[in-house]
Amino acid sequence: MNFLLGKYNTLRNQILIVYLFVMFISLIVVGTITYSIVLNLITDKSEGQMRHTAVEASGRIDSLYEQINNLSVQVATNSNLQQYLLDDLMRQTPSFRERQSIMEEVNRYLIYTNAIASFELYTKDFSKVIPLDEAMLTDRIERKWLIEANVANGGLVWIGEDPKDPGYFLAIRQVNLIDHSFANGGYLLIQVNPNYFHLMETRKLPSSEEYTILLDKNKEPIISNYTGDYEQVLEKDEGVILIDGNDYMYVKQVSNYTGWTLTILKPVETLTEGVSVLKTATYSSALFGFILFVILSYFLSTMITRPIFQLTRTMQNRGEGELAINIDVPSTIEINELNTTYNDMVEEINHLIQVVYEKELSRSRIELKALQSQINPHFLFNTLNALYWSLEEKGDDKLADLIVAMSELFRYTIDKNNNEEWVTISQELNHVEKYMQIMKFRLQNICWEIQVPPQFEDVKIPKLIIQPLVENAIIHGISNKIGQGKTSVTIKKSPAEDYLVFEVSDNGKGIEKETVEVLNDQLKTGETIIKSKNGIGIVNVDQRLKLYYPNTSVGVKISSELNKGTCCQFKIPLKWEGNYGEEDINR
Repeated sequence: MNFLLGKYNTLRNQILIVYLFVMFISLIVVGTITYSIVLNLITDKSEGQMRHTAVEASGRIDSLYEQINNLSVQVATNSNLQQYLLDDLMRQTPSFRERQSIMEEVNRYLIYTNAIASFELYTKDFSKVIPLDEAMLTDRIERKWLIEANVANGGLVWIGEDPKDPGYFLAIRQVNLIDHSFANGGYLLIQVNPNYFHLMETRKLPSSEEYTILLDKNKEPIISNYTGDYEQVLEKDEGVILIDGNDYMYVKQVSNYTGWTLTILKPVETLTEGVSVLKTATYSSALFGFILFVILSYFLSTMITRPIFQLTRTMQNRGEGELAINIDVPSTIEINELNTTYNDMVEEINHLIQVVYEKELSRSRIELKALQSQINPHFLFNTLNALYWSLEEKGDDKLADLIVAMSELFRYTIDKNNNEEWVTISQELNHVEKYMQIMKFRLQNICWEIQVPPQFEDVKIPKLIIQPLVENAIIHGISNKIGQGKTSVTIKKSPAEDYLVFEVSDNGKGIEKETVEVLNDQLKTGETIIKSKNGIGIVNVDQRLKLYYPNTSVGVKISSELNKGTCCQFKIPLKWEGNYGEEDINR
């Protein structure tokens, strides 16, 4: 935001932009939700109306189908027709005159409906009775329909399109002889008028954008104004389907009576004609609300930031060397609190400036005295170097080596170019080695041993953390020992924890058990152990360990036996995360 606003990056502009952004998002969310809810309501209502229409149409089709069924039942139960088929079943050959009479009587039923185009009557052995020709029923329809008619046992079986006359539909029923225990006496084939089921649309014919599909239980079309693939419509139960690039909503109604499926498809665009008006109204309301909110946000942001701007100008116009107090301006509780806090801060800062000024004068005097008394390390190293070459020329190699060790010892300790607080174990042990060489020159009866696994030599530890313990072991442990004195430095990994254990031991005179316990307790509690300068190294190491490794179980632990020696032990974690980042063995 700072980059975009540039010089206009003020608090008021930021508040204004944030308010406008929130309002813009709110309007989009509310508008989208409102539009979606209304659209869903319209869609659900349209779908409900379509379903209601489908239920009504399906019921009307069932009614028309029932008319065909009832009329065919009347024909099948006609007494003369029943007697004719019974005589044929009893092997009594009817005369031609009887066939004519049956045909005239059956055709009278056609007067009562326009659904049926004709009736055809066949005997049990599939011979035609009417009309008056010698055709066989098996030549007229497939045998599977005869099997279904027998299974229906007098019920109406819908066949579908007439194979001999594709403009009509066929249905068949078995004629059961009432006077012969309802035995099969023959078959009644009904030819249905193709326009009969279109009567259901006489009140409302489908428009060119709407489709109506009526399929029988064999998924064969009975009526349809849809010329596409029926499989695309039949593969889903209900919902929205894409036809010729347009979305259509469709509903299905399956008749429990006939097993026929009625499908009605209507364009979604037609169902949602009123949504465009809603969309326009939503956009207009959002635009009006956005403009109104811009105006209100501007005045609100100005009212909020005016006291802050005045406070800013007061800070910018402060006097030379002293901050000016801001005059109170009536505003909100938060702004008044801010102004009061600023005035208190100004008074405190003015006071602190005076205090700091006086302290800086005092500090300058102290630093001047410190500089005057400071030993220049470079001068010291040059002096030791000159002494070394002087001893070399005189052939005193032993003292020359001692001067080199002392120079490196001083360089490690006080050289400004070597002031890192963390060093590797190998660097620290090299410093201990130089110290031991110097002490060897002073005390002839000492030796030392250093043991460290090679994989731990590069682990970093605090500087000068081992040498004070070695110095303590020599001065207080073996300096007054009669005979050979030995100091050992051992570094090893703790078997039970992820720690490195450091041990500095000697074979000196040792310490009494009670004294050791007191010393360890004082180290744990942080009390001052020794008031004199003797033994100050242990305290220094213990305190530095606890500072460098907070929240860990580090610290110096002392163990000793009289006349056998003393051991100072501490441990550090191989991995830790503190002020110096995470350290580990792989560093």
